[in-house]
Amino acid sequence: MSIVVSTPGVGDLDDVVRALAQWRHEGAPMQLHPGDIGFYWQFGPEVTAAAVRTWRRQDRILAVGLIDGPELVRLAVAPEAREDEALARRMAEDVTRPERGVLTADKACVEALWEGRFRELLQEDGWEPDAPWIPMARDLGEPVADSGLRVEVVGPERVEDRVAVHRAAFAGSRFSVERWQAMAAGTPYADARCLVGYNDQGAAVAATTVWSAGPGKPGLIEPLGVHGGHQGHGYGKAIAVAAAAALRDMGASSATVCAEGANSAAVATYRASGYRPHPEVRDLRRVG
Repeated sequence: MSIVVSTPGVGDLDDVVRALAQWRHEGAPMQLHPGDIGFYWQFGPEVTAAAVRTWRRQDRILAVGLIDGPELVRLAVAPEAREDEALARRMAEDVTRPERGVLTADKACVEALWEGRFRELLQEDGWEPDAPWIPMARDLGEPVADSGLRVEVVGPERVEDRVAVHRAAFAGSRFSVERWQAMAAGTPYADARCLVGYNDQGAAVAATTVWSAGPGKPGLIEPLGVHGGHQGHGYGKAIAVAAAAALRDMGASSATVCAEGANSAAVATYRASGYRPHPEVRDLRRVG
């Protein structure tokens, strides 16, 4: 039976999110999480749907891609389909050939963080490993100690604090109240929380959004940042601990995050917060 790649409609996004959640389990490679779709939802449901690709055999979703800008597609595949030769070949063709509507003909990156036939095919075609990422996870089988920082779950009434920290933590960010509202209106946000940390003077100093994939499954931190004017006081460690506590309250089995290997400060912060690093993984890149 043939494999078909398609762009879902807005009404199909719930099926995509459910598939991604079903594929998450302890011990699985890091890959596209429902929270990644949830955070992208800040651009609205129509834009989000237009950025998603699904690979199906008949009506069954075997793989999902999120086109995160013109040069990057982030992928996930059903666990039982990682070595499916027909799927691997179809996906490799689709990300390589620009007329398939996934990536352009110029330089491009593929985030496929599992080992298997798909990566082999791309490397045989000349794609090269890119800069390393460090998957990190904190087991949530035991209670999480207090972070030492006043952390609150924020909603529409305090969204300005969430937005202000994000914009001060990530240079060039255009995150806004309107984008937060669009994100919060998305289906994935039903299993998410926005956390803001406040110092002793009441200033918002750190923030994160945590995403559940369902009870007993790994949760995701996406994103986490410390206000640029309040760095160097341990707030990053504190909000990472608070993120783990929130995910445990939501029933997650672990808190996961993928840090840039070159960002040694971020890796060190997560380690100090109880997150265990796993072997590095790399995107694959094509130079146009």
